[in-house]
Amino acid sequence: MPEPPRAAPHLRALLELLESGAPAEELSGQVARARAEGLPAAELREVERAAATAQRIRSTLCQHRRRERELTALFDTAGDLAAATGLDTVLRAIVHRVRSLLGTDTAYLTLPDEEAGDTYMRVTDGSVSPAFQRLRLSLGDGLGGLVAQTARPYATPDYRIDPRFHHTGSIDAGVLDEGLVSILGVPLLLGSRTDSSHKVVGVLFAADRAARSFGQDEIALLQSLATHAAVAIDTARSIAETRQALDGLAAANETVRRQTEALHRAEEAHDRLTDLVLRGGDIPQVTAALAGLLHGPISLHDPEGVPLAATDGHGAAFPLDDTVAEWLPTASEDSRRRARAVHRAGHWVCAVLAGPEILATLVLHGPRALEDSDRRLFERASVVTGLLVMLRRRAAETENRLRGNLVADLLDAPGQDPGALIERGRRLGIDLRRPHLVLVARTAQGARERLNLASLSHLTHHPGTVSAEHHGSLVLLRSLARKDGADGPDALAAEPGRLARDLARQWGRAVGAPVTVAAAGPASGLTAVVEAHAEATRCLRALHALGRTGDGAHIGELGFLGVVLGESRDTRTFVAATLGPLLAYDAERGTELVRTLEAYFATGRSLTRAKDLLHVHVNTVVQRLARVQNLLGADWNSPDRALELHLALRLHTVAAPHG
Repeated sequence: MPEPPRAAPHLRALLELLESGAPAEELSGQVARARAEGLPAAELREVERAAATAQRIRSTLCQHRRRERELTALFDTAGDLAAATGLDTVLRAIVHRVRSLLGTDTAYLTLPDEEAGDTYMRVTDGSVSPAFQRLRLSLGDGLGGLVAQTARPYATPDYRIDPRFHHTGSIDAGVLDEGLVSILGVPLLLGSRTDSSHKVVGVLFAADRAARSFGQDEIALLQSLATHAAVAIDTARSIAETRQALDGLAAANETVRRQTEALHRAEEAHDRLTDLVLRGGDIPQVTAALAGLLHGPISLHDPEGVPLAATDGHGAAFPLDDTVAEWLPTASEDSRRRARAVHRAGHWVCAVLAGPEILATLVLHGPRALEDSDRRLFERASVVTGLLVMLRRRAAETENRLRGNLVADLLDAPGQDPGALIERGRRLGIDLRRPHLVLVARTAQGARERLNLASLSHLTHHPGTVSAEHHGSLVLLRSLARKDGADGPDALAAEPGRLARDLARQWGRAVGAPVTVAAAGPASGLTAVVEAHAEATRCLRALHALGRTGDGAHIGELGFLGVVLGESRDTRTFVAATLGPLLAYDAERGTELVRTLEAYFATGRSLTRAKDLLHVHVNTVVQRLARVQNLLGADWNSPDRALELHLALRLHTVAAPHG
């Protein structure tokens, strides 16, 4: 039986090595072992041919495995895109696969920054240098800039010495800090290079820290992955644009819906408020309806800021903050000027207008923000409120005209039929037997026609007030009956001058010209009212003579002029008003300030002669006069004050008991 060939074990070993995927060195080592055993030449050649065939098979298998890995990576990337994974996740996966498949030290991807006009590092894998990770490249600079500019792949075995690229200090420093030597970059391309509309949306890189030449297969693989990355970026942008368009469409639909609802709500509110006014609703009812529509407390104020109504929106009264009066006039004027509602001090304010005139002011309390629809509703409510105020004004003018005829008849013929006048007043709600203040008002020359009953009827909000035009002036009778109906005058009886000044300021602002107002009284009964009217008329002339046009005063506030002009010649009141602080000081401390002031005026304001008359030292006179100044004010020795003081001292001396 023939002996088996000695080459057989080596051939079986080659098959086993091939099956196990052994490296090429082990296949070559099997030939070396056969040669060392001294195989016959024919058998050795057979082993060498078998080893060469095994090497070719191994190379083919390795190539197939590599292509399988590449295809798997491409399929995985396509799967990421199909799964709608976030852009950052897809890009990081692609960069990681580049590094894994090409076996490079690092891989990275840059994207353009359209605002800055350059590109920046979006994703890195295997990078260790912060400076490299923050690197930015201008178009045409470095390998990446050239790839982006030409839309073609570029590779270099040693970037540091490659003259094809435009080297810059920042790029070279970043590459050096990362330690990179060989770099391959391919464009992220949308569209074909042959298509003029193609667009580079980024660059994908693979890099090693040692010299390396990248083959065509590696370039093709990197380009395939770059194509997927470009698709991912384009898809993400399309999704973002679509989402933005959908969001815009949804916002537009919501805006249309809200505007439609606001329009229906505004129409409903306008119809409701208008119907309420036309059915005879009053200001509190309209205010309550508006508070319910806007779901917040509402108050209505006259042009002076006086509250006319305030409700909380649930049918209950709303207590107003004392600070409202401080900011409301300015806010109302601002609303008038802008012709819209304004926000002030945490509240919304809207002027109720008739042309440029402010009829009233609406205040919505509390909300820091007001939607446009509610703001327009609030502004529209001011128009309806203006209609109500105008209707009330017309009614008040008609009623005041009837009352004015009574006042005119009383002043022109008081003794003609007193009983008939009192009865007419009773039917109109005026009791002429009760105390009244009498006020007379006149405007500057040329502006008189602007001050008429229409302005008075809506600027005066007191139920016991009657007004009439009389001989070029306006006459106002203001009842002092207490609001609770009890006997005795109200608190205003003690401050008639303040009422005159308030009305002068209020009416002057309304007619746009100075209005002077004089007050007299209180007066009870027909005769007393007529006398008070004459006294107020004299007071009015005195105010003009004193240059106080546009001011207001009571006859008792004019000092000695009031004593001269006043019907009652109330010298005691004048003396008390003029010398009161000195008289009280002397009575309390036993001093002689009044006597010292008499001596000072009696000696022609001479300190020396006054001290002789008083038999005191001149320093004593100086000290007493200093005390007089502290009590009466720094202008006590001015000509006007001195005249009043001198007259009061004389009246005091005459009225004092002798003994």
